[in-house]
Amino acid sequence: MAPDLFQKTRGKQVMLNKQRLPDPSSALAGRKMPIVTASHHFVNNNRLHPPYPEGFQVILFGMGCFWGAERIFWNVRGAHVTAAGYSAGITPNPTYDEVCSGSTGHNEVALVVFDPGILSVEELLKVFWESHDPTQGMRQGNDLGTQYRSGIYTTTKSQFEAAVVSRSNYQDALADAGYSNVTTEIAEASEFYFAEEYHQQYLARNPNGYCGIGGTGVACAIANGVAG
Repeated sequence: MAPDLFQKTRGKQVMLNKQRLPDPSSALAGRKMPIVTASHHFVNNNRLHPPYPEGFQVILFGMGCFWGAERIFWNVRGAHVTAAGYSAGITPNPTYDEVCSGSTGHNEVALVVFDPGILSVEELLKVFWESHDPTQGMRQGNDLGTQYRSGIYTTTKSQFEAAVVSRSNYQDALADAGYSNVTTEIAEASEFYFAEEYHQQYLARNPNGYCGIGGTGVACAIANGVAG
């Protein structure tokens, strides 16, 4: 095979691989110890790590690059703390480069710790749906790869049920606007791994940094306490 054709073929295969989740036998081994990260939130100075205040809830959202996703949620009233990290994958304690390789299965996610007395999960789901395009599969805009897939990872039964209902209802709204099927995965949250310190609240540390977040313009209504 000619060198230039080989490079094109190899590049195409790499891009295809980054759109397929690995199986456990092919995933990277990772490490036993967590990678180094920040201890406190750069914006509000709350502790990033548990234990969190009693009665508060945790939910994870994947909606493309976690820099922009996290900024959206730390600005929501009732959000106690947010963090950038990796979840819904295989490799223990992955690094950013490993996640970007497509060989860990992880998604870039924003962890949101919230006070349910101030902020409901339905309100968070509305923010989630309206802030990205959940119909793009293993990508978000120009960001291509399994780590950019749309996902909701819940920690309570009521969160899971609300997420499933909201997906169905928002699918109807998107269909009415001419969009294709929602590809958002909804699952019980698996292990959350904090990303490296420089990723935490990245757009507060770097106000002019890259942010690829963008919604469809289709509204997600909240009716009868359920996002839809």
